[in-house]
Amino acid sequence: MFDEPLIPVSEVTTRAIRVQVRPVFLDGQSNPLEARFLWAYDIQIENQGPETVQLLNRKWEVINAKGQVQHIEGVGVIGEQPVLSPGTRFRYQSGVPLATPSGLMQGDYEMENERGERFWVKVPPFSLDSPYETQRSH
Repeated sequence: MFDEPLIPVSEVTTRAIRVQVRPVFLDGQSNPLEARFLWAYDIQIENQGPETVQLLNRKWEVINAKGQVQHIEGVGVIGEQPVLSPGTRFRYQSGVPLATPSGLMQGDYEMENERGERFWVKVPPFSLDSPYETQRSH
């Protein structure tokens, strides 16, 4: 599905799990006159550690240009709870709408290792900026 490598805008490693993110503004699907701005984001999760882990849950915080915060929680990502053995990656795309021309996203993934230990992995903050934003604050 993903032939080319991900060129991340933002990345962070927590407990040997590297998360890389690249957002893309979807101009053709956005409508500034109706205050509808859409982004896709491409995420790659790489297990650089010695143990197999599974992504169980996600938590997102989406902040629009007015400072309004939306919290999103759920099971897995895109309907999956991927298992990552050492040295493997999982990559997916999703999207987010905003009522403002810019914003910020950040989050966490809850993982579980082979011993049943659960821990949280950071998703790095990333800016959602469109060409309709006149003053960028991110």
